[in-house]
Amino acid sequence: MAENTTEVLVGAGVLAAAAAFVIYAAQVTDYQSGSATYPLQASFRSLEGVSVGTDVRLAGVRVGSVAAVDLNPETFRAETTVALRQGIDIPDDSAIVVSSEGLLGGNFVEIMPGGSPFFFEAGDTITDTQGAVSLVSLLLRFVSGSGE
Repeated sequence: MAENTTEVLVGAGVLAAAAAFVIYAAQVTDYQSGSATYPLQASFRSLEGVSVGTDVRLAGVRVGSVAAVDLNPETFRAETTVALRQGIDIPDDSAIVVSSEGLLGGNFVEIMPGGSPFFFEAGDTITDTQGAVSLVSLLLRFVSGSGE
């Protein structure tokens, strides 16, 4: 009888730890069940370091994620769909760029808001884009002394 009580208590402790881990993971990843999003399109020359699920940030705050990435075989550009939280209105003269978190950090997609009083609608295309800048090519330029 004492063994059964011990097993039940250990099992309950394991289940409580698992539940705490799931709650913590949901908070860290900013998971919101049922949160509504809307898509915007963008075409990048280079999406180095960006994949589906990468953060989309506005003023350093996560407002969405990259929903889809595909290569356009005619233009050889990365056609990207970003899913932004409903209620985040982006001016229609905004730019979208691939930014880096630093030398050792990963890349993320950043929206640089414009000043237009009009906003993008779901499915619109952001035309002002800037792709990823390769750190290796920048270092090679610096070492070679090329100022271009």
